[in-house]
Amino acid sequence: MILNKVEKANIEPKITLIGAGPGDPDLFSLKGVKALKTADVVLYDANVNEALLCHAPDGIPKVYVGKRSDDESFSQDAVNRLIIDYALNYGHVVRLKSGDPFFFAKGYEEIDAAESYSIPTEIIPGISSATGAPSLQKIPMIYKDMSESFWAVTGTNSKGEISEDLYIAAKTKATIVVLNGIEKVKEIAAIFQAESKNLLPVAVIQNGSTPDEKIVVGIVDTIAEIVEDKRITAPALLVFGDVVSLHPQFQPIRDFYEIIAEEY
Repeated sequence: MILNKVEKANIEPKITLIGAGPGDPDLFSLKGVKALKTADVVLYDANVNEALLCHAPDGIPKVYVGKRSDDESFSQDAVNRLIIDYALNYGHVVRLKSGDPFFFAKGYEEIDAAESYSIPTEIIPGISSATGAPSLQKIPMIYKDMSESFWAVTGTNSKGEISEDLYIAAKTKATIVVLNGIEKVKEIAAIFQAESKNLLPVAVIQNGSTPDEKIVVGIVDTIAEIVEDKRITAPALLVFGDVVSLHPQFQPIRDFYEIIAEEY
């Protein structure tokens, strides 16, 4: 792709990165709506609810740049170049990214590329699924003696390997939210098993905040089997921590293991 600015009157390049939230269009910010109304082009990711596109002017380009974890139709470099090209040739590019643009969404890479061309940029935060999806399920990140902090960790790094940070996180009492890790749930659970946290509560939330939302709960020893049995797939996140025990679905699990403990 050749980056060149077509000479057109009144073109003022600008790029606005907007967090589209976890999926429910009603969780989109008012500031995001205002920005979309001034867009000359919209580029949007997978997992962005297309209902948000109705806030953009009719007739402008609305371009899907599919960036799922298993979709390589657009490399990050190609997306960066596309954003810049549209800004130079059309004006205001609104880049819609699922969740929050600076939370596991490579927003910084896109802003850095734009600013290398001296294109003005703006960030409008969104609700990350890492906190939004558990909140909608009434799972707090921090609660009394159960957890004094929370970690948000990528399940796999850029090499496709399990993040080394997970091994450190598993040693703590913190609530651990794992994104991009559903395909390696068995291996991730094994990390917690190695820390003797076999009975630690776990929740897995798929398509959080959408009509297709699914949640399953279990413990470290059973969660991989439950995920397979219930056919939970991406996009989904995992929540490890005692706070998951507050979810209503966990009550029968707690009762079962209390009975087992009494018998022994």
